[in-house]
Amino acid sequence: MAMDLLQEGVDRSVIALRLGHEAIETTQIYLEATLAIKEKALAKTTPPNGKATRYHPGDQLLRFLNNL
Repeated sequence: MAMDLLQEGVDRSVIALRLGHEAIETTQIYLEATLAIKEKALAKTTPPNGKATRYHPGDQLLRFLNNL
């Protein structure tokens, strides 16, 4: 429920009140950002003097990560 409210743009303090939490920090435990939220936030930013692109790791990095 908390993530649904967050994705709909409801302020964290309102979510905290709805869940009966005294502090927003308590609510934060339940509000892990989903990939969709992160992509939406990144889409609102652009690098200075540059073009926004999606990061694609190289083969060497992918091999390293796959071997962990």
